[in-house]
Amino acid sequence: MKKIFSWYFRANLAYRILGALVIGSIAGILVPKGITLFGDTTLLNVISPFGDLFIRLLKMIIVPIIVASLIMGTSSVEPSKLGRVGGKAVFFYFMTTLLAIIIGLACAFVFKPGSGLVLSDSSAAVSKAAQAPSLSQIFLNMVPTNPISSMANTEVLPMICFCIFFGIGLAFCKESSNERIKNSANIVFGFFEGVSEIMFKVVKWIMEYAPIGVFALMFTVFNKSGAGAFSSLANVTISLYIGLALQVFLVYCGICLLIKLSPLDFLKKVKDPMLTAFVTRSSNATLPISMDTAEHKMGVPKGVYSFVLPVGATVNMNGTTIYLGICSLFIANACGIDLSAGHYLTIIITSILAAVGTAGVPGAGALMLLLVLEALGIEVNGNVAIAYGMILGIDAILDMGRTSMNVVGDVIASIWVAKTEGELDESKWKHV
Repeated sequence: MKKIFSWYFRANLAYRILGALVIGSIAGILVPKGITLFGDTTLLNVISPFGDLFIRLLKMIIVPIIVASLIMGTSSVEPSKLGRVGGKAVFFYFMTTLLAIIIGLACAFVFKPGSGLVLSDSSAAVSKAAQAPSLSQIFLNMVPTNPISSMANTEVLPMICFCIFFGIGLAFCKESSNERIKNSANIVFGFFEGVSEIMFKVVKWIMEYAPIGVFALMFTVFNKSGAGAFSSLANVTISLYIGLALQVFLVYCGICLLIKLSPLDFLKKVKDPMLTAFVTRSSNATLPISMDTAEHKMGVPKGVYSFVLPVGATVNMNGTTIYLGICSLFIANACGIDLSAGHYLTIIITSILAAVGTAGVPGAGALMLLLVLEALGIEVNGNVAIAYGMILGIDAILDMGRTSMNVVGDVIASIWVAKTEGELDESKWKHV
C-alpha cells in the first residue's frame, strides 16, 4: 500500500489526470449500467460522490483565490508607469483579448462542441434558458452595492469590479509620499500576497485529489452516455487549437504587418517562450525566457518589456479567453442550456475581466471557467459538474495550448508598445 501511495504522489500530475480520464472513461463504458453492489446501492451511486467532492473542493477556493489574484495583479502595476506606456499596453491587452473571445465563440458556433452529448435528465440545479438581464442591468450589476455580500454569494462580475478598484487604489497608496499610508498599504499588499500563496498551496493539495475526482466524473458520464462522449471531447480540443491558430495568424501576424515587421520572423523569434510555456503550462515560469527573447532577439528595450511582460503575465490571457468561450458553450450544449444574446454578452464581459485574475500558473484557467458559469447563473451541480469534469479531464492538453497563446500575446504586446514609442531596435529584425 505504501508503494502505491508513493508512486501516486511521485508521478506527474498531468499524466495522472490524463490516466484517470482514460481509465474512468473505459471503465464507465465496460461496466454495465445499473450494476448493484448491495440492496439498491449501485456502483454508480458509490463512485459518483467522489466526483462531487472534487467539484465542492474547487468551489470552496474560488472566491479567495480570485480576490487575492485580482488584487495582487492590479496593485502590482506601479502608478508611475500608468502613463503612456501603461495606457498603450492596457489598450492592446483589451483589444486582443476582445478579439480572442470573439474568435473563441465563433469557433464554438462553427464546431458546436458538446452538441449531441446526452448526459442524463436535466439537473434541477440548472436553469435552462435563464432569464437574461438587459444590457443596462448587466453593466449596473457589475458595480456592487455590498462587495462582501457579492463575495459571499459568488456574484462574479461585482466581485471582479470591486477587486480591480481595490487593487488600483492599493497601488497608489503603496507609492504615497505619506510614510504612514505607504506602510499601511504595504501591510495590506503583504496580506493579500500571503493569501494568494496560501490558496495556491491549497490548490496544489486539491489537485492531488484531482485524478480520483476526474476518474469518478468520467466513469459517471461514460457509464451513462457510452463511447459517444469521446467525440465531444475531441471536438473541444480541435475547436480550441483552431481558435488559437486563428489568433496567431489573423491577430498577431496581422499586427506584425501593421507595424511593418515580418510575421515569419516573429514566429521564429517567439519559438523559445512559446515552447517553454507549452511545456511548463505557466506564464510566470516562462517570464525570464520571454524577457530574454524580447530584449536580445526582438530589440525591445528594458524600460518597455520590464513593465509590459510582467503585467501581461497577469492580465493578458488571450488563450484563456478563447478557452473560456469554447468551453462555456461546450457545457451549455452538453447540458441543453439555451443561451440568449444577453448570456453571450455576459460570457464576453466575464471572460475579459476574468482574464485579469487568471494567475500565471498551471490550470488556473479551469478555475476561471467556474467563474464564467457562475456569472451565467449556471450552478456547477449535476450534469454541469459532469460536463465540467470532462473539460478538466483534458485540461492539461488544453492548458498547454492556451498558455503558449498567453505568452505569445505578451511578447507581441511588448513589440507593439516599443514600436509605437519609437524605441524598438529594428536591427534585430534585419536578415544577416
